[in-house]
Amino acid sequence: MTSSASRPVQQALPAETAPNIIRDDAHALEVAHILAADFAREAAVRDAERRLPWDELERYTASGLWGATVPKAYGGAGISTVTLTKAIAIIAAADGSLAQIPQNHFYALEVLRVGGSEAQKQFFFNRVLAGDRLGNALAEVGTRDFKRRTRLVREPAGWFVEGEKFYCTGALYAHWIPTLVVAEEDEAEVSYLAFVPRDAPGVTIIDDWDGFGQRVTGSGSVKFGRVRVEPEWVVPFKASFDRPTTIGPHAQIMHAAIDLGIGFGAFEETLRFVRDRARPWLDSGVDKASDDPLTLHQIGDVRLRLRAAEALVERAGRFVDAAQATPNEDSVANASIAVAQARILTTKAGLLAAEKLFELSGTSATASEDNLDRYWRNVRTHTLHDPVRWKYQAVGNFHLNGKRPPRHGAI
Repeated sequence: MTSSASRPVQQALPAETAPNIIRDDAHALEVAHILAADFAREAAVRDAERRLPWDELERYTASGLWGATVPKAYGGAGISTVTLTKAIAIIAAADGSLAQIPQNHFYALEVLRVGGSEAQKQFFFNRVLAGDRLGNALAEVGTRDFKRRTRLVREPAGWFVEGEKFYCTGALYAHWIPTLVVAEEDEAEVSYLAFVPRDAPGVTIIDDWDGFGQRVTGSGSVKFGRVRVEPEWVVPFKASFDRPTTIGPHAQIMHAAIDLGIGFGAFEETLRFVRDRARPWLDSGVDKASDDPLTLHQIGDVRLRLRAAEALVERAGRFVDAAQATPNEDSVANASIAVAQARILTTKAGLLAAEKLFELSGTSATASEDNLDRYWRNVRTHTLHDPVRWKYQAVGNFHLNGKRPPRHGAI
């Protein structure tokens, strides 16, 4: 998954001016539509040239959307999960990579909301509202047992992070890198999320992501060589899964929104291509591809499946919002299952839309200058985040046996 070529890494600079503050849910969606129109213009070129979207991210941050989930008590809009997923899908339809980059930013904010101390919430929420971006360093290379090797070492001289991470989406562009670490406590390993400053001595960002999709997400590697962190930057992580919280379903529903948005982007491209450039099949008896009855059938099928997936995402968002308001075993389990159902359908609908883009548009749609294959590459890559086959198992086990799903970020 990594490239042997070393690419230079740019440093994320502090915001020159404070971002706008999103007023409410309606304002968030209005801003998302404006940004999507902006991002769509050069999305194909950015993907083809692997042009990292630094300028776009500055506009994205300045818009205020990155602070939109900060609770109202801390100066943010505290937008609903339903609205957040709609905003993510709007951006994803324009550029799948730009939709994914802040996913772990919002994830870290949810970890803070659920498990952070009052002082930690005040500090990091204020930093985000001031324009700081949060990346991630969660996954590791060569850990099939999912045990974490990156350590939080506590010494009289201070606290230090040591280890290496991969699939670090957004870390390349971040000011802080929330990093999953383990610490030895009473002969057991306890996990924490350490918020590591991007410019701290010992942090090495490696731009080595070379997946065929989501090319500009910056999902490369991060190395931590005895990086000092302050205790107030370390947030409990395992403890937030020992009780029913919405961290898992909140993370998963954002993935569903990304896949949904990419699917809708592919569908809109299909409509444009069929209307303007595609040719009807010679046996169809029509003069325009847009009048081909078999094409119309397939267009209708894709639109129906996308709309059904959209409805499931919105439904799941309401379950997550309810669980955030009243977290308990039942509300969190119901949210997790609703999100798993949405993940199943957004995976299928997104992939279908990207595939039908070529089937219905014809050979000319494969021209490299259009770079329409980015939709399939992006949705295929992103849907591999975790295996959708296990979503079916969780849904079936819940409804047949009353078995609540496990509490972690993959359900």
